[in-house]
Amino acid sequence: MSSVWRKVLHDLRSPLLRNGYALMANTGITAVLGMGYWLLAAHYYTPEEFGRGQAVITAMRLFASLTALGFVGALARFLPVAGRRTPELVLRAYGLAAATGVVAAAGFLLTLPLWGKTYSVLGGFGPGLFFLAAVLVWAVFTLQDVVLTGLRKATWVPLNSLVFGLVKMGLLVALAGALPEGGIFVSWMVPTAIALIPINWFIFAIVIPRHVKSAEANARPPRLRDVGRFLAGDFPGTLSILAIVYLVPVIIATQVGEATFGRFSMAHTLGCMIELLAMNMAVSLTVEGSFNRAQLADNCRRALRRAFLIITPVIGVTILAAPLILTIFGSEFATEGTTLLRLMALAVLPRVLIEVYLSALRAQSQARTLAIVQIGLASTVLVSIVVLFPFAGVNAVGYGMLFSELLVAFLIFGNLRKILKFGEIGQPSVAQGSPGAP
Repeated sequence: MSSVWRKVLHDLRSPLLRNGYALMANTGITAVLGMGYWLLAAHYYTPEEFGRGQAVITAMRLFASLTALGFVGALARFLPVAGRRTPELVLRAYGLAAATGVVAAAGFLLTLPLWGKTYSVLGGFGPGLFFLAAVLVWAVFTLQDVVLTGLRKATWVPLNSLVFGLVKMGLLVALAGALPEGGIFVSWMVPTAIALIPINWFIFAIVIPRHVKSAEANARPPRLRDVGRFLAGDFPGTLSILAIVYLVPVIIATQVGEATFGRFSMAHTLGCMIELLAMNMAVSLTVEGSFNRAQLADNCRRALRRAFLIITPVIGVTILAAPLILTIFGSEFATEGTTLLRLMALAVLPRVLIEVYLSALRAQSQARTLAIVQIGLASTVLVSIVVLFPFAGVNAVGYGMLFSELLVAFLIFGNLRKILKFGEIGQPSVAQGSPGAP
């Protein structure tokens, strides 16, 4: 036990692993509190309201993430070297993400009859205005964690999630009697809005000034043109990944009833939580690759080893215990969601390889290859789901993800192997983004 503890302490001295572990811990906290939240929701609200709440939150996150998710890679890539331009970069990301999200959500509300009965609850001025405000809040909420990570302060992210999750659960129960219809969505968003105030005060009053002060005097902050060129390559691919995470559930919500969607969404949410573990270490890898590109190959190897070490047991437990996990919410959840959860958990294994490769590409600013891989993955997932849905129902989501991620992992494995091996044979030029980089 003492040797394991010494190993952990040694890992925590590395910014790569410390930030990666912090983000993984955040995912774990979010998963546990999220299960508690939805367990309370299943107990205090009707099955129809449970499914409706899941559907509305998913739609809100879809529009809030349209641009916010696109900035994740750019902030992780450029914040470490932004120097005096750090406040400007963060504020521009916040503003653009919020503005585009609200505009897209307004278009959604104007075409609400086309999206089925589940979303009719958003009809009317009051609910629509609250939905738009929620999109704005969630866009900033999404990016503030990335800002902390990009500035090597990811250890604060789990604390934020812990407080946010507990307050959210308390409000959910408090609103069950006073607001039986809409209480789930309100309890999700009010704590989110409140959390923006202290976290962003901490970012702009403490973290950013220290980061700017510590920047090297001869450092050259990225120009807006550099950031824009990176986004031009990264954003289309990120938008494609967004389709997998948020658009797929919204489409499923238009095809099935509210109660069925609630049971599908619970398994899908848990599967996405496991997938986030792979993404967490990858985001940390992008940050450290930007701070020190010469160590990219070594950092990739370390990130892969630690990610598989942590994720593989989680996947094994999930596959074995999926029925028991879902039975907590009710026997119907286990009956309809076990296969989906198992397939999504298994798909995370090839996803680890894909995410590490994508992060290496971001650190090298290989935007074109980044877009090709992401768009290819998303296209394959969406086509697979459409083809399989008439035969497999909601399980088509799991089959489509497993097939697509195995295929893409196989196709990128050769290039990933080259990145991993360059550090061993003493050719740092690849880590520096040379033309010969894959």
